[in-house]
Amino acid sequence: MVTDTRVSENQSSLPVLPERLPALAVLGLSSPGEADWARLRGLQYSRLSENVLMRLLSQAIVAIMVVWLYLDVVGLPVMGAWLAVLLCATVYITQCDKAFAGADNRKLTQEEFRRRIVAITIMGLTWAVPLLFFAVQGTLVELLTLWITLSALIVGLVLVVAAAPLGSVIFAILTGLAAAISAAIFGAYETSVIIVVTIAIICQGTVESARTYLTARIAQDGMAEKSEVVSLLLREFEENQADWLWQVDTNKRIRSVSPRFAFALGKQLEEIEGKSFLQILAGDAWESGEFSPSLHELADRLKEKENFSNLIIKVEINAEQRWWELSGTPMVDDYGVYVGFRGVGSDVTEQRESSEKIAYLARYDTLTGLPNRLMLNEALRDAMRYAKQWRTRCAFLMLDLDRFKAVNDSLGHQVGDKMLAKVSGRLTELMGDNAMCGRLGGDEFGIVIRDASTKGSVDALARRIIASLSKPYDIDGNTLYVGASVGSAVGPRDGKTVEEIMRNSDLALYRAKDEGGGAHCQYEPTLHVHAEERRKLEASLRHALDRNEMSLNFQPVVDANDETVVSFEALVRWNSQEHGFVGPDKFIPLAEDTRLIIPIGTWVMEQACIEACNWPSHVRIAVNVSGEQLIEPDFASTVIRALSNSGLEAHRLEIEVTESIFLRDANIARAALEQVIALGCTVALDDFGTGYSSLGYLRKLSFSTIKVDRSFVQGAVQGSAESLAIINAVVAMAESLEMSTTAEGVENAEEAEFIRKLGCKKIQGYYFGRPMPASEARQVFVREGLRRA
Repeated sequence: MVTDTRVSENQSSLPVLPERLPALAVLGLSSPGEADWARLRGLQYSRLSENVLMRLLSQAIVAIMVVWLYLDVVGLPVMGAWLAVLLCATVYITQCDKAFAGADNRKLTQEEFRRRIVAITIMGLTWAVPLLFFAVQGTLVELLTLWITLSALIVGLVLVVAAAPLGSVIFAILTGLAAAISAAIFGAYETSVIIVVTIAIICQGTVESARTYLTARIAQDGMAEKSEVVSLLLREFEENQADWLWQVDTNKRIRSVSPRFAFALGKQLEEIEGKSFLQILAGDAWESGEFSPSLHELADRLKEKENFSNLIIKVEINAEQRWWELSGTPMVDDYGVYVGFRGVGSDVTEQRESSEKIAYLARYDTLTGLPNRLMLNEALRDAMRYAKQWRTRCAFLMLDLDRFKAVNDSLGHQVGDKMLAKVSGRLTELMGDNAMCGRLGGDEFGIVIRDASTKGSVDALARRIIASLSKPYDIDGNTLYVGASVGSAVGPRDGKTVEEIMRNSDLALYRAKDEGGGAHCQYEPTLHVHAEERRKLEASLRHALDRNEMSLNFQPVVDANDETVVSFEALVRWNSQEHGFVGPDKFIPLAEDTRLIIPIGTWVMEQACIEACNWPSHVRIAVNVSGEQLIEPDFASTVIRALSNSGLEAHRLEIEVTESIFLRDANIARAALEQVIALGCTVALDDFGTGYSSLGYLRKLSFSTIKVDRSFVQGAVQGSAESLAIINAVVAMAESLEMSTTAEGVENAEEAEFIRKLGCKKIQGYYFGRPMPASEARQVFVREGLRRA
């Protein structure tokens, strides 16, 4: 067996057998290949320590034959001297053979091998004396009688001591040559030749017998070693891993309980041996029969004798709910008869809870615990299906807090967050089974009413909301007052899709805000004021490019470690002749609604690529692209033209998209992005986690960067455990998917250092630079060059 039992080496010490062992290798005179042949000799010669008594008895019988034949011929003194030498040689070789006991567990040294050869040579020369010197003084008949007897001894050695063929060959050659010489002296040349041929046959048979023995011995020892390695692996597996082994018989009763399995069940070994596997897992629920569906599935697998892997089951251990992951395979005996199941299991409760936590964070607002935009969209879509099916009405209410910005700006974000939490609590109290509220973002909330067929029910709920939210708030010793404005839209009257209903409720909300707040407005097709303003703004926006009213600003993105600029984000600005400076938060949504975002986006991409050619070659340009642009059939052609006309290398252009692109025409958007990636451009996912939770698309699309929204950054800096958990999860997920991470909204050195420690690779925010014109962006590289100099 192998003396070093470290399983980690995972390599056998046995030599690798060639197709046929060479004769010299069998004899021990050569070591072909790079195998450990000292180990091989140990396997061979360990057999010599056996059957010593039988070999001594055989030699004693032949010695008696020599005395009987030649005592009268050579005399007592010579015969006595020969017997004394024979005795000494026998004692010496016996000691050598006994020293080989346990040689199969170690390597045979050259000294041991050489001592054995010397011993067998001495023994062979001792037996050659009567054949050569005694026999010539006797008759040919006596010689043949002695040779026949000695030949039987040699054949017996070949059969009994096949493990050491070299000794048998040496002994046969020495004794055979002595007999052949004596026969030749008598003139019996034919007999001499026969003896020589016999020796050759015996030597050949010795080698073949030894080769067969050695092959079988290596195979036998290899199987034993593999068995030991498997045992060691299983033992190490249970000792060093969180997993454990389980086994049940044909009656689904636990057998061969492992310590880790018993520990996982919270019981002693003797308590569970022979108990029902399913009953143990079901706990107290076994009596009522109301155990989890996953246990039913496990029972079915065991009943059908089917292999299963990674089966998640809910178990009850000491009155505590746990989650296990089991894999198993049926066992059969040597006759193919089913004898039970064996498998491996592990406790995955923590992993499952962590996954559920991440899934929760992706669908719920981290600050208030309310459903986020994704869940509200789903709820509204479900309500609209219900309304269409039963010919009823559903409603969506969008509300915005009045004067909340003043509270946030004067008392800080922490007070503002606490107020939002209190607002969410009051809204939750007003919701019944027919309504669900959620947070859309900032101080905007949404409410889905599944059945709004009762006349006046929407207005009544809106008034209760306004009244409740207008009551004072006591936060950190401050008595604060805010109000609420509510806009509502009823489906399917005010819209056929989720987007239409939400947009129209938003229009109604704007009207409520325009009227001074603290009011509820229902959507009307005749919202003239807002429609007129929107029409004028849209008309101006259609001519903005022709009048050169659009311009680009650039905000730097820096490496988190050395704070050098690695890219700029291109941000479009509009200074209208009629309306003055119009904020992007106002004209970008309008451009997307009117599809003017397509020509504007094309212009932005072309100008951004041209400007990026003035920067160092390692600096990228990031261009925001909306979902409307992505669903255009020639979007990829637009990117190609921008790169071709500017001469910018494709890998320097990064397309930024938000999660909202996956809410509508997801397949078309994904196909467009895949075409852009094929060109060599990179794609970044902006505002990750703020609303649409596109976790599945992170796997389907090769995003280069995930941008963590500033709300999570600010939340983490302010000590929000949920925001910190989300950033850590995003960073870990990005690393596992070989993506980079960019933290947005970093405003000071402390925030930058905090984000750097969280593992984000890049940082963007006012601390490193506000959006700036192209000329100022170029000066950034001049200053960087001077700083490096």
